[in-house]
Amino acid sequence: MRVIFAGTPEFARVALERLHASGHTIALVLTQPDRPAGRGMKLQASAVKQFALQRGIVVAQPRSLKLDGKYPEDAANARQAIADAQADVMVVAAYGLILPQWVLDEMAPTLPAARGSLPPEGALAPRGGPSALTPVQSKHGCLNIHGSLLPRWRGAAPIHRAIEAGDVETGVTIMQMDAGLDTGDMLLMHSLPITATDTTASLHDRMADLGGKLIVMALDLAAAGRLKPVAQPTDGVTYAHKIEKHEAAIDWHQDARHIVQRVRAFNPFPGASATFNGEVIKVWAAHVAEQPAPTLALDPVLGQTPGTILALAPEGIAVTAMNSIAVLTELQRPGGKRLAAADFLRGFDMQPGMRFESVNP
Repeated sequence: MRVIFAGTPEFARVALERLHASGHTIALVLTQPDRPAGRGMKLQASAVKQFALQRGIVVAQPRSLKLDGKYPEDAANARQAIADAQADVMVVAAYGLILPQWVLDEMAPTLPAARGSLPPEGALAPRGGPSALTPVQSKHGCLNIHGSLLPRWRGAAPIHRAIEAGDVETGVTIMQMDAGLDTGDMLLMHSLPITATDTTASLHDRMADLGGKLIVMALDLAAAGRLKPVAQPTDGVTYAHKIEKHEAAIDWHQDARHIVQRVRAFNPFPGASATFNGEVIKVWAAHVAEQPAPTLALDPVLGQTPGTILALAPEGIAVTAMNSIAVLTELQRPGGKRLAAADFLRGFDMQPGMRFESVNP
């Protein structure tokens, strides 16, 4: 197929690489404008743009796709580029811009597909071409690679929110885009377990790999006329709102389980944080003290106020939470490196009975 690809971060780059390697023609790449990044805050191209330029793929970076918005010239140029691409399908993965109705109309399927059921997990893409008796669409619309098992976690941050909520399972859904927020029909879906040690960083990499595999399978099925849309269930809808920096502050009045889930969810961005003697410390890893090790020598008298440091040990810093204890195992001072608790404590004055500042976001 001739493909227009719209995406920006590493999650999208993995999918673009898979599509390129599978033999599809990438006629156009849409990605976000270059952004300042790094210590020098120099303009940096997105991961998708870097991949596309290395392979001579045409790249467009409109600031908006709204024809009546703040950047109408950008949108008009993008519209012309999309028309010139003469693509069969648009694949969207973490693009960062909302697709207005004119984009959906431009790429609208020319032959509506009958609804059916999702292929079983692990099903192989069809071999050979479509059946001579099967009417095949010449356009297949806009297909989105979404990082959750829809309709759970529609929205901008499905990986983060699944970990934060304590979900034990997530996955990737290939979805036919419509005018709603992740409300379109499902086309393919595959689940992934969330382990007790997964962070957003580790889960992201597995999800990106799965998304790349599924989108290639989806285009193979579409080419064979075997991609059947399935309406999303009306029950179980949740929204994964964008992660905000202010969410980073640890609220010690929550239970330790939820605190630890947030630490994992906010790694690598924005990084959970705890304030101690006016200094904001990043907390990158933690676990719940189910049955504290003898070396922690916990003092129940100190545990009356959430945020109180109960004990210091090489394996971690035990801190009271609501009716529970969180053990902080990897920390970072401003301007410093991430350190295991034992290394962190060698250069930091912290004693049992001291307290992290109480916050309630």
